[in-house]
Amino acid sequence: MPSIGVYYGGTIRNAGRGNARKVNWPEEWYNRAQMRRFEEEDDAHYPCDKALALRLIEGLVEREFDVAAVAGLDESQSEGHAYSFVHRWYLKGDGAKMVPVVPVFLNTYNPPNPPLPKRCVKLGLALKELIERYPKDIRVGLIASGGLSHFMVEEDLDRPIIEALHRKDLDFLARLDPRRLKAGSSEIRNWIVAAAAAADLDLGWLSYTPAYRTPALTGIGLCFAAWS
Repeated sequence: MPSIGVYYGGTIRNAGRGNARKVNWPEEWYNRAQMRRFEEEDDAHYPCDKALALRLIEGLVEREFDVAAVAGLDESQSEGHAYSFVHRWYLKGDGAKMVPVVPVFLNTYNPPNPPLPKRCVKLGLALKELIERYPKDIRVGLIASGGLSHFMVEEDLDRPIIEALHRKDLDFLARLDPRRLKAGSSEIRNWIVAAAAAADLDLGWLSYTPAYRTPALTGIGLCFAAWS
């Protein structure tokens, strides 16, 4: 479980539902929702930008990031839900016609080596610099998935982060207490990376809904944002 990884294969596979590992939770609605990340019929092999991925790996190593370089997946593996939902709902297209991607892995969730918030800021700034210096004339967008707070809604965590996004306050994001970034809320690290990479852009749109599921305050801080 690397702290940071970059995938540099030519394609990345998402499993068809017939080939996917079945989700078997007691709540049937949850099982149905989880299966939506898989392809409705056959496996899909989404295109990746290998040249850009290798440049990012090399550049991050030069900047003293210890990066795991992932060349491919074995036959039993497919991309995780952090990527398959993005492919299926935001980058809809037909196979090779889809926009090629570079999957960047951040271990937000699993101890003992999730990156600190200040490291996430540095990673975002490094990605921004490397993309700007990439010699090919291409347009690159960054998409971060996950978060904000869950599996408990913590508005006292979410709302100051949202204010920092509006202010472009990377110092605040870097100082976030990693003890607050546990369970699903650990995915806030992805937001920190994206916010740092977009520091020169304008936050043009943001929507936040604290979605409580039970009186025990379980739920998720549903947040979407776009920089341009």
